[in-house]
Amino acid sequence: MKRFGTLSFGHYGPLGGGRELTARDSMLQAIDLAQGLDELGVNGIAFRVHHFARQQSAPLPLMAAIAARTERIEIGTGVIDMRYENPLYLAEEAAAVDLMSGERLALGVSRGSPETVHRGYEVFGYESDDPRGADLGREHFLRFLEAIDGVGLAERDPHSPFGGGTGLQRIEPYSPGLRSRVWWGAGTRETAEWAGRLGVNLMSSTLLTEADGRAFDVLQAEQIEAFRAAWRESGHAGEPRVSVSRSIIPITTAEERMYFGGRQDGDQIGVIDGTTSTFGKTYAAEPDVLVEQLLQDAAIQSADTLTITIPSQLGVAFNLRLMESFARYVAPALGWEPTREVAAGASA
Repeated sequence: MKRFGTLSFGHYGPLGGGRELTARDSMLQAIDLAQGLDELGVNGIAFRVHHFARQQSAPLPLMAAIAARTERIEIGTGVIDMRYENPLYLAEEAAAVDLMSGERLALGVSRGSPETVHRGYEVFGYESDDPRGADLGREHFLRFLEAIDGVGLAERDPHSPFGGGTGLQRIEPYSPGLRSRVWWGAGTRETAEWAGRLGVNLMSSTLLTEADGRAFDVLQAEQIEAFRAAWRESGHAGEPRVSVSRSIIPITTAEERMYFGGRQDGDQIGVIDGTTSTFGKTYAAEPDVLVEQLLQDAAIQSADTLTITIPSQLGVAFNLRLMESFARYVAPALGWEPTREVAAGASA
């Protein structure tokens, strides 16, 4: 594990006891959290994208704001639902954020997660014959890749007062290295292999649409190897990046024990989108116990990047303390080297 970061679901709404976290609160806290993580030397911060839900649904403006307030941290998504996206408009926005951030964008995209509404992408103007819209997500993604690759897409007007010319014009702005920072979120071996053949990075999902009795981390490690094999067989240069997500809570205080003590559980089997799937376990323990457990997680050992899902509703200070504990007491034993010294009390 060379890098680690956070994944926020960005929930907002009632918190109980008459308290409420507003959409504005959620976004401003995300900016504050990113600044704190940047100061800690954490490698990345990413946001889950869900439409028609009290979560982040249009993350690019938030990511641009974070880019302006940070220096080193990768800013990403996990994942943008391509069924909803105009791929050319997304290409413009992504290139703009990548350039403004100094090439720190880590754009995770995919078919998307199960929704709170029925076929919501149709309300956005996109139709699919597939019950889950998988064909639509892939079609939009391939068009998006064309755009960020700089392929000419629109015929120039030779009579235009704004330059004119002949031939095909690419999307602007153009960020030359953006394609190397695009990730496909895969929940199956088949989609992981597809990503490998395309030459994009792999964001292995928090669930796999497989259930054969073996542990989630073993299934996920096989998915990662299938992705890398497809990458090599397709002749792509260099090494792709691979990330896995986990719910990991270092317990170092009474407050953390109150919230998460006893929460550690095993893998779970459930049905999602009509498919029997395996969901990864939650790790919640003292740091020395976490080290032993995570060193036994086959997928974490296979990936170069670990993304930790955080309880964003508990606030900035709480989550910075969790990540500081992970950075100081757990991550180095997994192979992580901080981008800067992790100072004690950085979350104060």
